[in-house]
Formats: sequence, structure tokens, C-alpha cells
Amino acid sequence: MIRTFVDSGVLVLAARETDTYSEKALEILEDSNREFACSVFVRLEVLPKAIYNCRANEAQFYREYFDSVQYWSTDFDKLLQDAEQVAGQYGLAALDGLHVAAALSVGAEELITTEKRTKPMHRVSGIKIISILD
Repeated sequence: MIRTFVDSGVLVLAARETDTYSEKALEILEDSNREFACSVFVRLEVLPKAIYNCRANEAQFYREYFDSVQYWSTDFDKLLQDAEQVAGQYGLAALDGLHVAAALSVGAEELITTEKRTKPMHRVSGIKIISILD
């Protein structure tokens, strides 16, 4: 089993099913050779907005995904320290730093994102960063 951390962009593409990238996102989420890791930061990025905009099916999709997650990053003090360190080391935006730190904290082998290869997230070592946009 591959322990996989999926960022919010991948979940949005999968939930909205709009194009070929959505198909790639759904393939990843439906892959039986993966077990998923997450943090409340991903949940906070996607679920409240779907609820506010009355996208009930999208909100339900997210809830079902979050219910299936096996590994949650929960040590927030350490997570914030690690996120600041990794963001400073690799030039990441705040939420990208939190996602990377969360993925590392739960032993994820890969972080799947919608960030293009030219973005700072792809400089990170210690975890495989995969963009579904490539």
C-alpha cells in the first residue's frame, strides 16, 4: 500500500468531474493500492466553501473522502513548527508548507497535487511530489 497525501486541488477536481484532470484525480482516489493521509487544513480548504455555495453533492464527496482517510496529522504544535521550517527551506506558500509538513508527519510516501512542476513544492525532498497536471 502506498500512503498518499492528496492536496485540496486534487479533491476539488475529483469532486467536480469537469475534465481529464478530474478523471486522473478520481483514478488516484479509487486506487485500491493506496491508503490516504490528510490534515484538517485540507478539509478546511474544501468543505466549508462547498457547504456555503450549496453544492451538496460536492460536500458529500468530501465528507466521504475524509471518512475514508486512515492517517490524520494531529500534532498541531509540531506541525506548525515543521511547516514554517519546510516553507522557509523550500520557498513554499503557507498552506503548501502545512500540507507538506502534514504529509511528512504521517509518513506519507507521496503528496499528490495540482501544483505545476515549476512551483516550489516540487523542490521538497523526503517525499515524492506528483502533479496530476503533468
